Amino acid sequence: MAHTVEELLNLTDTQLDELFSNGTVGDIPNGQAKGTAIIANGTKFSDEIAHFVNFFAWQGKTFDAQAGVLRNRITHFGFNAIIAKVYKGPSWFDNKECIVLDYSDTSLVARWIRDEIRLIDPNFYLGRVYWGEKPLIHFALEFPPAGQ
Repeated sequence: MAHTVEELLNLTDTQLDELFSNGTVGDIPNGQAKGTAIIANGTKFSDEIAHFVNFFAWQGKTFDAQAGVLRNRITHFGFNAIIAKVYKGPSWFDNKECIVLDYSDTSLVARWIRDEIRLIDPNFYLGRVYWGEKPLIHFALEFPPAGQ
């Protein structure tokens, strides 16, 4: 069964961690993904918070797999900002391979941030955000189906 953002917003952190742990690495994605921050998940506010964050701040990520970088799309204008290096490496969560989104050398604003993503369905990634080495939140990335 394919997962949805709405489903993820209703899961607990433990359930999201299990889903992340069971995900696969897959290829480093390429192109534009719609992002959804998973904040206050499992509460009646989660969906509203996710929509608020998406409208006023973070829209998603645009990956350039060949160059090994991504740009976050910020504000409702889709402005590309906050660059990260993208590579495969061990997860800080379970030491299994994941795709690392590393801001330490590319962003003054986000240099303490590290994201990790794993594929949980075709074109659908679940991510974990770390501040330093402390887990912060989860997020979802939805890519359009191939050929669209």
